[in-house]
Amino acid sequence: MQRWRGLEDIPQDWGRSVVTIGSYDGVHRGHQLIIGRAVERARELGVPSVVVTFDPHPSEVVRPGSHPPLLAPHHRRAELIAELGVDAVLVLPFTAEFSQLSPADFIVKVLVDKLHAKAVIEGPNFRFGHRAAGNVAFLTELGATYDYEVEVIDLYVSGTAGGGEPFSSTLTRRLVAEGDMTGAGEILGRPHRVEGIVVRGAQRGRELGFPTANVETLPHTAIPADGVYAGWLTAAGERMPAAISVGTNPQFDGTERTVEAYAIDREGLDLYGLHVAVDFLAYVRGMLKFDTLDDLLQAMAGDVKRCRELTEEYDRA
Repeated sequence: MQRWRGLEDIPQDWGRSVVTIGSYDGVHRGHQLIIGRAVERARELGVPSVVVTFDPHPSEVVRPGSHPPLLAPHHRRAELIAELGVDAVLVLPFTAEFSQLSPADFIVKVLVDKLHAKAVIEGPNFRFGHRAAGNVAFLTELGATYDYEVEVIDLYVSGTAGGGEPFSSTLTRRLVAEGDMTGAGEILGRPHRVEGIVVRGAQRGRELGFPTANVETLPHTAIPADGVYAGWLTAAGERMPAAISVGTNPQFDGTERTVEAYAIDREGLDLYGLHVAVDFLAYVRGMLKFDTLDDLLQAMAGDVKRCRELTEEYDRA
């Protein structure tokens, strides 16, 4: 899959293509419907498929300080999109100047002049251009002028997550913030992932016999509610069952919120300085302060046992 950053990265000889545009944060199951249809339509027409997304999130430019928690950083988003068979991803730097483009100018500069769109696939609520004034009706109207077709995909996908609410990035963020990793995973079609660099912490886990990787998460990451979770720690290409702790470590009167993962049944791991991924499968319990250190150790042993069971059960399914 080709990856471009900015319109100038698009090859000069790029021909017709099928395009879909959106933030696509999380590449959840609703997004997968749109992107999957774009790939399918591109193959029907015998042209490449292109996903266009933005960096930073448009809200951060239009309303500074309102950047939503991210379900997936751009490199992860690109990986997930590539798995759907897309031929190219274009990340457009979303600047104040870019935000001023009228809907008509956006269509001409991006879809027509650069990507030579033959078809555009979008959800019904797609908005674009200055003040989000453009919609699918306007996109379709200009398609007659600029020789592209528009196909609107119904995004209504729902399940048990959020009490049956339609799947969306907004709902997923809410469930992650509430610690409902089962619900978030249903929407995403996979466990929610947090990434970052392993840094040195207080090393209390090592002293207690449960050495953890203290993960310095990427900016704007959607981090689950405080608690203990079952999941996996992936480092240097190896995926390991893990017991994951999120919180301020109230047992030792901590104040800094951290994400720490204990690789179950693994000894002698040296992960400092490595970029790792932590996948959250299921909530195990809330963050507690125990009366004694022995009570804490007993609880941690129980957590590890439960996390082992949950990850094994998931992998068998």
